[in-house]
Amino acid sequence: MVFLNWKALETFPLLMYILAAKTLILCLAFAGVKIYQRKRLEEKMKREQVEEQKREMERKEN
Repeated sequence: MVFLNWKALETFPLLMYILAAKTLILCLAFAGVKIYQRKRLEEKMKREQVEEQKREMERKEN
């Protein structure tokens, strides 16, 4: 015979909302980290490009 605790099932919707909120927060945090990493990489690439342009100008001057 299976006994079911109906009191425990009363909190089930709340638990599902908490799970959904946690999932949403984790997804947003992950997306934020990826955006941050992409911006850092773009800045690094820009700096390298500027340095390369400076080197080319110095070569042309010599």
